[in-house]
Amino acid sequence: MTASMTNKTTPLLPDYDLQTQTEVLVRDSSIWVQSHWLNILIAAGIATAIVLALYAARSWAMRLCRRGGGVANWYSIFGRAVAKTTSFFIVMVAIRLVSNYAGAPGVVASTVQFLFTIAAVFQGAIWIREIIFGLVEHRTVGDDAAVGLSSALGIIRLLVSIVVFAIALVMVLSNLGVNVTGLVAGLGVGGIAIGLAAQGIFGDLLAALAIIFDKPFRLGDNIKFNNSEGVVEQIGLKSTRLRGPTGEQRIVSNRKLLDNEIQNTTHRIRNRFKYVFSLGYDTSPELVQKLPELLRAAVEGEGYKLVHGGLTGFGASGLDYDVEFESQGIDFPPEARDHVAAAILTRFRENGIAFAYPTQVNLIASGTHLEAPPKEE
Repeated sequence: MTASMTNKTTPLLPDYDLQTQTEVLVRDSSIWVQSHWLNILIAAGIATAIVLALYAARSWAMRLCRRGGGVANWYSIFGRAVAKTTSFFIVMVAIRLVSNYAGAPGVVASTVQFLFTIAAVFQGAIWIREIIFGLVEHRTVGDDAAVGLSSALGIIRLLVSIVVFAIALVMVLSNLGVNVTGLVAGLGVGGIAIGLAAQGIFGDLLAALAIIFDKPFRLGDNIKFNNSEGVVEQIGLKSTRLRGPTGEQRIVSNRKLLDNEIQNTTHRIRNRFKYVFSLGYDTSPELVQKLPELLRAAVEGEGYKLVHGGLTGFGASGLDYDVEFESQGIDFPPEARDHVAAAILTRFRENGIAFAYPTQVNLIASGTHLEAPPKEE
C-alpha cells in the first residue's frame, strides 16, 4: 500500500529538476539504443542520405545564385535564400524524418521535436529575410539612387531583421508553452511609441524608399518642382541635395519633395519654345491669311516641328500672334531659337510685314466750355 501511494504521488517528468530530466534522458536513450540498434542504424543511414541530398540542394542553389548574377532574376533570389540554409536545420530535418522509424522513446522524441521547431522557425525567418533583401536589391541593382541611399538600405535591413527574428522568437516561445500575450502587447505599444516619436524621420525614410522603388529621378537628373530647379547630386536618408542653376546647393526634405509635382526635364522626349508677337492693324487681310504658311515654312526650314503658328486675338496695339515649335528628338540646341527667329524675320521682310509698336493716342479737347447741369431745388 505504501508503494502504491508512492507511485501515485511521484511527480511527472516536466516537474523534475534539470538533473533528474538529464538522468531520465540518458537512461531511456541507453535502453532505446540497446533494444533498437538495428532500426537506429538503418535510420542513421537514411538520415545521412537526407543530409547529403539537402547539402547538394544548397550547393545547387549557390551555383544558381552565382549564375543569375546575384539578384538579377527571381530564381536567383530564391536560390540565394536557399543557399542560406543552415547545417543545424539540415541535420534536424533528417533526424525528425527518421525519429519515428527508429522508435525513439518519448523523452528523445520530444527533445527532437523541440530542437526541430527551433531550427524550422529560425530557418524560416532567415529565408524570409533573404527574400526581402533580394527583392530590395533586385529593384535597386545598378541604380545610382541605391548608392546614394546606402544608409537607408542599411536601416531597412536592420529593421527587417529585427521584425522577422522577433516574430520567430515569439513563435518559439509560444510553442514551448510560454504565455506571450504580454510580450506581444509590450512590443506593439513600444512600436507605436517609437513610431509617434520619430514619425518625421520615418516619413522621410518612407519617401526615400519611394524614390528607390518608384524612381521618379536619379542622380544627375535635372528636376523642377514648385518654383525650384536643380540637378540631383545626392539622395540621402532624410533629404535630397540639388545643385541650383546659379551654383547654389539646395537641400530638400524627401517627403516635401515627393509632395510636389516633379518635372524631370532630363527624361523628356521633346522640347518646345514659343514666341509671342503682334502685327499692326494696317496688315492686309491677304497677309493675315498667308501668315500661318510663312511661319510653318520658317520653322520647318530650320528642321523643327511647328506646333502652332497663327492669330490668337485682337490686342490693344495690333493683331496678337504666337508661334510654338518643338524639336524632333530630345536634344534642343540653344541656337535653335535664334535660327527660327532669323528665319521668321527674313520671311516677314520679304513680304513687307511689320511688327506692331505700342502707340499712345492723346485726345485734345476743343475750346468748348461744358457747363454742369443746374442743381434741382
